[in-house]
Amino acid sequence: MPSFKGEYEHSVDNKGRVAFPAKLRKNLAPEAQEKFTLLRGLEPCLYLYPQDEWERVEDKLSQINSFSRQGRTVKRNFLRFAEDLALDKQNRISLPSHLMDWSGIQESAIFIGSGERIEIWSPEKLDEVDSELSFESYQELFEKVMGGQHNGGEL
Repeated sequence: MPSFKGEYEHSVDNKGRVAFPAKLRKNLAPEAQEKFTLLRGLEPCLYLYPQDEWERVEDKLSQINSFSRQGRTVKRNFLRFAEDLALDKQNRISLPSHLMDWSGIQESAIFIGSGERIEIWSPEKLDEVDSELSFESYQELFEKVMGGQHNGGEL
């Protein structure tokens, strides 16, 4: 299972193509075959899942009750903007214009490794989100999320 981490900024050309960071490419599982699913994130960013990880997401989505309004709403709004992509020969991905518009990505994109997926942000949107989070509130959030986990030691 890949574990993507780090932050990488790359320019976006006028056709929406952006270089896929080499350090992230090294963490792709062979099963991913350099294919991805790209979709709207739950914040103003894009989620990029390698094919092998996307299959795990689809397994989880298949377990959602489609007969409930909540289930239908979640599936519809998560999947409706999903696009399948592959790296080109120059190791670039092409960002669809509707996803670039929604996320605010224009001349450059920031790739952030986020465990099993990669987030793609516009620098401006990322600055906005970062400015809303003080170090103290991040510490509190980290303790709340990670404090209940018992892994036998400190991080």
